[in-house]
Amino acid sequence: MTAKRVPPSSDTRADLTAEHRGPRRPAQPRRAFVFGGGGVLGFAWIVGALTALEHERGVVPAEEDLCVGTSAGAVIAALLGCGVDVDSIRRHQLGMPLPEDPPISWNYAADSGGALPPRPGWRPGSMRLAWGGIRHRHSVPPVVALSGLLPRGRGTLNPIHRMLDTVIEESGSDGGWPDRQTWVVATDYSSGRRVVFGRDGSPSAGLADAVCASCAIPAWYAPIQIGDGAYIDGGTASNASVDLIDPETVDEVYVLAPMAALEPDSPRSPVAMVERRVRKAITRGIVHDVQELQTSGVAVTMLTPGSEDLTAMGANLMNPRRRSDVLHTAMRTVAAQLHHTDLGRSDRQDGAGA
Repeated sequence: MTAKRVPPSSDTRADLTAEHRGPRRPAQPRRAFVFGGGGVLGFAWIVGALTALEHERGVVPAEEDLCVGTSAGAVIAALLGCGVDVDSIRRHQLGMPLPEDPPISWNYAADSGGALPPRPGWRPGSMRLAWGGIRHRHSVPPVVALSGLLPRGRGTLNPIHRMLDTVIEESGSDGGWPDRQTWVVATDYSSGRRVVFGRDGSPSAGLADAVCASCAIPAWYAPIQIGDGAYIDGGTASNASVDLIDPETVDEVYVLAPMAALEPDSPRSPVAMVERRVRKAITRGIVHDVQELQTSGVAVTMLTPGSEDLTAMGANLMNPRRRSDVLHTAMRTVAAQLHHTDLGRSDRQDGAGA
């Protein structure tokens, strides 16, 4: 299905970062933020991008906004849902928290588990999922089915669980889930079905459990058991899940996708070349979903890493040593993206008035 999507043209960034002018909307826009997956460095990039978005446009996720998060984006959505502001998250990432900042119990030197996974098991993790992909090729994407053949990971997400437990307790949220609209995307390890924790009609789960499930990269981390089901990384089914947004309920959507790239570069490393091919496929899918929203009259701002960001990230998005560099680079490059978009929109409006 992804292969049928048309790759973005050279003008795609201008089209996707500009507001799509649809039917007249209420004065106070209803907003949603969609945060895609991207590992340790994707998290850092999103923090930098949110900082730039606030500085350039004064846009910050508010209590009434919907936040949808997948994998690393799920951690961001959870923190924001619990009332932790972007400035506090950024200061913590840079090792400079203020005494009044909410406590984020995280050791950057140890809790991320390093740049490489522990050795996984040797048996396929979910033969049921793999066979389901063979028997139901039209309903289970090949990538999802193949994840069932990967061995079970032995990494642990307990540090994320402990960190979120502390944040949830500090926020005073009842029932272990934020009062703000927070959706966390994971993948059912048996069926390959995408599950949206926090949305009406979805399985019941605590926030920390749901986020860990969304982050459980196949063959890296062990699947997360919630109720009677086991779940893995939501990015296995969809990196950003922009298509979950109902255009009838929002006027503005901000998509922050650290694993997409509207301005791809040309790396020489074989590993980086493979990584860029993955990015290209992810970008096609997200662009398709964004354009569907725009066609419905929703104003969408899509932000992705540029060539400078990709250089800062390298090919391994789980490398914690690049975290600060990626965050600082994103603050600068995303600010430039937004500034360029605002200038272009102003020029178009002036031309229309003339």
